[in-house]
Amino acid sequence: MSGTATSSVTISLDDTGKSAKLPLLTGSLGPAVADIRKLHADLGIFTYDPGYGGTAACESKITYIDGDEGVLLHRGYPIAQLAEQSTFLEVGYLLLHGELPNAQENRDFVAQITNHTLLHEQLRHFYNGFRRDAHPMAIICGVVGALSAFYHDSLDINDPAHRELSALRLIAKMPTIAGWAFKYAQGMPFVYPRNDLGYAENFLHMMFAMPSEPYKVSPVLARAMDRILILHADHEQNASTSTVRLAGSTGANPFACIAAGIASLWGPSHGGANEAVLKMLNEIGTKDHIPEFIRKVKDKSSGVKLMGFGHRVYKNFDPRAKIMQATCHEVLGELGIKNEPLLELAVELEKIAIEDEYFVSRKLYPNVDFYSGIILKAMGIPTSMFTVLFAVARTVGWISQWKEMIEEPGQRIGRPRQIYTGSPQRDFVPLHQRG
Repeated sequence: MSGTATSSVTISLDDTGKSAKLPLLTGSLGPAVADIRKLHADLGIFTYDPGYGGTAACESKITYIDGDEGVLLHRGYPIAQLAEQSTFLEVGYLLLHGELPNAQENRDFVAQITNHTLLHEQLRHFYNGFRRDAHPMAIICGVVGALSAFYHDSLDINDPAHRELSALRLIAKMPTIAGWAFKYAQGMPFVYPRNDLGYAENFLHMMFAMPSEPYKVSPVLARAMDRILILHADHEQNASTSTVRLAGSTGANPFACIAAGIASLWGPSHGGANEAVLKMLNEIGTKDHIPEFIRKVKDKSSGVKLMGFGHRVYKNFDPRAKIMQATCHEVLGELGIKNEPLLELAVELEKIAIEDEYFVSRKLYPNVDFYSGIILKAMGIPTSMFTVLFAVARTVGWISQWKEMIEEPGQRIGRPRQIYTGSPQRDFVPLHQRG
């Protein structure tokens, strides 16, 4: 259902005496939202909201977040239940179609994804155009954007069958694109996907297998990767998702829209947080250096930040963090990593931070990035690939959000307003008359 008007709020302008009644819309969960669409027509003014932190730009049935309570729901299902009991492709089907699949629907969806994992063979040569030291995010951004040059049969965004086919292709091909970006950076031969492997298992296989010898993916590591993908599958209207929606509002093809989302995710303030956590832990060095580090964090003039704690949305525990913490211990146990200095450092830092009144009063609790970097490092995945994995997971959320937007009746092109602070109108002065 769309947002329903249950009451209204009146805004008055003191200098003109004009007033406007704004409907208050309510969704199935969350606070009421003032409908300001007629504000300019009624009063001749716009609202000012840098970063859109207080503005709802769309209606969506996909993901709900309550940051104060630490709640994250996908189509109504708590993220903890999905991460512990479901699979990434089940969650992908849920995000795309609104309901969890039954047994037959799940088999069909898995088969469809499996049958689209291969890339067009000419794309293999496309990789050779990148420098050997190119960042993997630069590679996947270029390759995903280039998919529209290879799959002309699914570019009509007004055709439901084309939208579905594009969604399947993007979800299926992202692990292959990412795996090949990893191999290219390593100077290693590409490994093709295998139809007998699951989604996360296949992804790990394409990153770490070699043609010269057999390679078996650990079920524990495959499950850990699957869980990481679930935890990053969608997160409501964040910067990259909003980018996908804004690009899609122009009628751009889905491959271009997802490439735009990848470019947005690349920013260190969005997709690079787990890499920043590892850097912080390495800079701290040992547990006996933590008190001095905490002192610097509290000193605003030091410029030192506590990475992996707090979240722009969550003002409570990040509901994904505890799952990631348990997964971290499973991975280290499977790999036989004992007395891991970074993990011990992380645990001690977490203990101090959640007991220190300075951090508690500011609600700086551990977020999902705090442990994910340690997990990926233990698996042998370099930091340059961390955001790439994020993109592999988030593709299913991006394409679900894009599909929902395209299918929304009355969908229109995004066009934010601004406050103009430049020079008032002035007359042109010829070059020879300028001082």
